[in-house]
Amino acid sequence: MTSGRAPIDERTIDLVHRLRDDLRSAGFTVEALDDLWGTDAASALHRGERVPARRVLDARRAGHDPAADLASLAELFVLGLPVPEPEAADALPTLGVDGAVELALLTRDAAASARAGTTGDGASVRALLDLRPYAFVDALGDGHWWILSDLGEVALGHELGEQHVLGVGGASMTLSGLMLPTPARTVLDLGTGCGVQAIHASRFADRVVATDISERALHLAQLNVALNGIEGVEFRLGSLFEPVAGERFDRIVSNPPFVITPRVPGVPEYEYRDGGMVGDGIVEAVMRGAAEHLERGGIAQLLGNWEVRDDEDGLDRVRGWTGHLEHWIVEREVQRAAEYAETWIRDGGTRPGTPAFDRLYDAWLDDFERRGVREVGFGYVLLRRPAEETAPRLARVERLHGPLGSGGDAGGLGVHLAACLDAHDRQARLDDAALAALRLTVAGDVTEERHHWPGDEHPTAMLLRQGGGFGRVLSLDTGLAALVGACDGELPVSVIVAAIADLLEVDAAALAADLLPAVRALVDDGMLLLPTE
Repeated sequence: MTSGRAPIDERTIDLVHRLRDDLRSAGFTVEALDDLWGTDAASALHRGERVPARRVLDARRAGHDPAADLASLAELFVLGLPVPEPEAADALPTLGVDGAVELALLTRDAAASARAGTTGDGASVRALLDLRPYAFVDALGDGHWWILSDLGEVALGHELGEQHVLGVGGASMTLSGLMLPTPARTVLDLGTGCGVQAIHASRFADRVVATDISERALHLAQLNVALNGIEGVEFRLGSLFEPVAGERFDRIVSNPPFVITPRVPGVPEYEYRDGGMVGDGIVEAVMRGAAEHLERGGIAQLLGNWEVRDDEDGLDRVRGWTGHLEHWIVEREVQRAAEYAETWIRDGGTRPGTPAFDRLYDAWLDDFERRGVREVGFGYVLLRRPAEETAPRLARVERLHGPLGSGGDAGGLGVHLAACLDAHDRQARLDDAALAALRLTVAGDVTEERHHWPGDEHPTAMLLRQGGGFGRVLSLDTGLAALVGACDGELPVSVIVAAIADLLEVDAAALAADLLPAVRALVDDGMLLLPTE
């Protein structure tokens, strides 16, 4: 099924704009909430426990604290707890409780009112949606939005429904951080969910098309676009690339429902995470389909899981899905099959130690055994349609397990990726003589470490450490350490190599042949910088 998604009507837009005014007036921001309930309660919320935060909020509301309206909004929309209707009305003076009910944001909670023995003005209301602030930093600076999604497991008090629309989670933030911040005419957000990637893309794109198989997800995404005053986003209903058949884009971003779930009766299929295909077929389908929908030079970025089977390397399988596209595939972590099953069964709200958990566990392990899956990899995929048929091709497949760098990339990992792509394209067009003629500099986030045995004059190990980006750590030999140390933008690489060869009493041409490939790799990784064009 494919179609353009009809925009929300003018009445709904008016209500959403009223809601935005109230959220602004209350100061409903990430920073304000952290200050409101403090470090301990915030930590408990991250663990899925809301009692400490609820106690703080109840005390502020009962004491008519100046932040009482903010406390009411937080209790309603973040904790998912009922609030007396007069207090909700105070917190939403422009929208009003009636407007919030019309928007399907709140409902009058007769059960909670009955438990409290209240009626009329003392009735309670509760949220039908999760609404929370979201803060970010990208290449254009910092900012904040408000994001609507379905209530989570803590607020619901039970496991999620299969049509659940997820808010901003860890995977969402990972992809938005990876997103290249360079300008684009058109961007496709494939499987938009609550719309957060489309909203991020709108900051650097003239036009964004956001698709999803879920009508409910598209409705919430449209509300989020309106709530945050975003222009230039078009919504379409349908599966994978069907809604954009025959169209090409400068950029494609996708956080696909990549979780590997058994396709057998009795196993829940959550729209936000399960793609409905066997194994890692959804990631393969997105990667293979991207080729037909990218303009020349266009780039697709997605997250994914891939199976590591007994008879093959998982990254070799992923490489096979790239077709004629250039690619940069990074595996960030691997889970054993049993651990992976446990993670996603718990994610759906089924608790360990119950018969339901054991039944699902068996289904997952049976599914993995049928295909010989021993592990599941997770990582990032970047695909690019070559701008020119004769241009040097990008083809990187690597395992980078462990923490990312902690500095040097203001605006996210996407800034680093964009810089590395540009550096690769520039150096790949140079022959060795042209590369050796350049004056290179060491990136500002790169440091060198030397380790000695006590009393030894010469180091036993020399390491080059990247503070930002992927936080790479590379071993150096004497020649490469000397070359990197001399790259301060003053001397050409060829002069530095000649001086090192003279010092080490080796042939300069042979040393250059040994060092220049390493120089290219350091340029590709953003550790050595080319001169500004």
